[in-house]
Amino acid sequence: MNAGGQPANRTPLLAGNWKMHKTVAEARSFVARLLPQLPDRGAIEVGLCPPFLGLRAVAEAAAGSGVKLYAQNMHHAQEGAFTGEVSAPMLVEAGVDGVILGHSERRAYFGESDRELQLKVPAALQAGLMPILCVGETEEERDRGDTERRLRHQVQEDLHLVDSERLSEVVIAYEPVWAIGTGRVASTEQCDEAMSFIRALVGDRCKEQAELTRILYGGSVNAENAAELLALPDVDGALVGGASLDPYSFAAIAAAAVR
Repeated sequence: MNAGGQPANRTPLLAGNWKMHKTVAEARSFVARLLPQLPDRGAIEVGLCPPFLGLRAVAEAAAGSGVKLYAQNMHHAQEGAFTGEVSAPMLVEAGVDGVILGHSERRAYFGESDRELQLKVPAALQAGLMPILCVGETEEERDRGDTERRLRHQVQEDLHLVDSERLSEVVIAYEPVWAIGTGRVASTEQCDEAMSFIRALVGDRCKEQAELTRILYGGSVNAENAAELLALPDVDGALVGGASLDPYSFAAIAAAAVR
């Protein structure tokens, strides 16, 4: 076990989701400023999630640094008549290491369903991409006491077609929808309960894989609250939104994740 209580084989992961921010030129500038600020990459895994047009620029700017490259979405099919979509083989060719799937904004604004994610997650694994599966409840669901019901449905449905022995290859990001971009953050008690419950859900399929599965917290994470959140025993890192747009803020969160 490491100092934070996590098994040593669950390396903390910090992923910065830029959403629809940064031009190609801005992406290159960001990476140049970020790299000198990051802690030893042997103690933490750091990844950046730029928009599709910025993937190649970030890959080139971060080459040799150990910083991972993640996309923000992908289609489950390898090719086809899906205007506006991007496939896993295209991402692999662009040097991408992983992909965010099921972010609450994709679910809410673009109608992405658990049935679609049931296909996307194994498609990413088959292509050699690390899926970062996002799950979380809305404010209304939490107020109704439906948090566990919602998380159970998402985790069970979205991982349904993943082989049990590959469950730990999927990173799960718990993002309470009511905390994304609002400045509100789940309390340490709320976060701890949700993360433990998610790990137990994976454990229902395979206890050994559950202990190896990395679970991230996402929802208004910043340099001020990161240390407290990342010290929780079932938190293996963070999926960071707004605070990842500033290289110095993002580097400070990375430092807090090192144990």
